[in-house]
Amino acid sequence: MVFMKVSLKAALAAALVVMVGCSSSPTGRKQFAVLPDSQMNEMGIQSFTEMKKEIPASSDAKLREYVQCVADSLIAVLPDKYRKQDWEVVLFNDEQVNAFALPGYKVGIYTGLLTVAENQSQLAAVVGHELAHVIARHGNERVSTQLATSQALALGYQLSGEESPEKIAIFQALGIGAQVGIILPFSRTHESEADLLGLSYMAKAGFDPRESVQLWRNMSAGGESKAPELLSTHPSNSTRIKDLQANLSKNLPIFEALVAQNKEAKCY
Repeated sequence: MVFMKVSLKAALAAALVVMVGCSSSPTGRKQFAVLPDSQMNEMGIQSFTEMKKEIPASSDAKLREYVQCVADSLIAVLPDKYRKQDWEVVLFNDEQVNAFALPGYKVGIYTGLLTVAENQSQLAAVVGHELAHVIARHGNERVSTQLATSQALALGYQLSGEESPEKIAIFQALGIGAQVGIILPFSRTHESEADLLGLSYMAKAGFDPRESVQLWRNMSAGGESKAPELLSTHPSNSTRIKDLQANLSKNLPIFEALVAQNKEAKCY
């Protein structure tokens, strides 16, 4: 039992060392992302190819043009590395209220989202958020974190002595603790970071950043998960609204300056 306690402590200490950030996100947050971006891009392209086989694209040319305009306007203000990429944007004919962007420069938007995102700026808030996930390498970070967590727990299990009911119970608890204490908080951090980066992108692209707040009010009106935020991979809608409102003062002047020059986005 003493050996098991020592080994557990050693394994957990090793896990903490492994989890130290080795790069920084666009906001300056330390992050742990160890996979080659080329590998993440391959994974994203493969996933997107499969999705296109399974979910039909919208046949509505006007809607496709509208969505492409919003996406193109946002891509035009991204950092050079990402602005110069050949992004593919697909409007999927599906009732899901959702959108996504994948490594490999792939963007998917579901027609169901357009029932909640009521105007171009609200749609830009969602698409900007999804683009931010790619630019901040959140996919890489999530995969790297999950790999490191599972490997640390597996190592600790191997070093913790003979099999026993107590050992199994402890590692089951550690697995839950890793999920709540490491993986889920990272996911909530990613979502909040993408919200704020997306807010910046939409303002620079000439979309009204105030509409990001209204978007999440619309989302709230459609129902919100009853799970506690602690156990969610996303911040609550109320948290998102509060954070977005707190950052409007940084972004609204950018949008208003574009309006004054008649350079606001026009994707109606």
